[in-house]
Amino acid sequence: MDEAIRPGSAVVFPGMSPCRFADFGKFLLVNPFARPLIAQAKERLGYSLIDRFRETEGDYSEYAQVGFMLTCVALAEWAEQEYGMSPDYCTGPSFGEKPASVYAGSLTFPDAVWMTAELARCLNEFFDTEYTDVVTHSFVRTPEEKLTDALTDLEGRGEWFDISCYIDHDFFMVSLRERNLDWLKQTVRSMGGLSLYTMRPPLHSRAFGALRRKAEDEVIGDLTFHDPLLPIVADQDGAILRSGDEVRTMLLDSIVKPLRWPHVVSSLEQLGVRKLWVAGPDTLFGRVRATTSRFEVVTVNPRLALQPRRRGAGPSRVS
Repeated sequence: MDEAIRPGSAVVFPGMSPCRFADFGKFLLVNPFARPLIAQAKERLGYSLIDRFRETEGDYSEYAQVGFMLTCVALAEWAEQEYGMSPDYCTGPSFGEKPASVYAGSLTFPDAVWMTAELARCLNEFFDTEYTDVVTHSFVRTPEEKLTDALTDLEGRGEWFDISCYIDHDFFMVSLRERNLDWLKQTVRSMGGLSLYTMRPPLHSRAFGALRRKAEDEVIGDLTFHDPLLPIVADQDGAILRSGDEVRTMLLDSIVKPLRWPHVVSSLEQLGVRKLWVAGPDTLFGRVRATTSRFEVVTVNPRLALQPRRRGAGPSRVS
């Protein structure tokens, strides 16, 4: 890489975990950085995000997704003021690409609000009729070599699968037909692994090319992406993105390419990054060994932002 090697920091916008209004609704209502963003969201969408988020069930509803994205952006702005966060790089695994694009200056916040809502609509429309029997299952403590052998056997039986996420050396997410889900869970268990959760609809697979085209035609294609003011590390391969076109491609490729978090942390380490600020309700990326073994990790979440700050106190760190 051409980047100068020097100690630095990066901000990470986490992938989206299941979220409900109760999880961070108070933050949205009272945080001084969230409130103006909520007003911008209302103007762009034409309705009250708070009301829709509060009233709609579902962990990944259109309104939950916009609320999650907004929360991440607000927390990053809050951390700048409260703790002097001034990162050299920016990244966002999976859903985190959306707030990362805003924070880096490539996409305006109102456009990101509209994009997030419309992509949620696109995804729901697509999976209502396509790949209705496909899920994405996550699991840990599973050696990659043994997993590869087992999946090769599955493929030999004429069954389809795709590794959607590489989170750590023994942490994966695999998309497959739901009829093979029990087989995968049993296989993981036989290797000493631990199954975590199953996502529906699925994500990050080369099989979803039609969804990528739909997202480009109906949502992302007409948006204006500026060259980012802060370099973005792509979550698919750890590449350093410096143009608006590259950011647009990253968002589209996220539909059809796997997330490779170890590539991201390796790139950040080579760039001289030593501290990661994780801005958002994170349950994964700031906690896995691939991250904590390389960096000082500082968590910036809604719970922290709601706590009265003691003079001289800093944010929490993950050891």
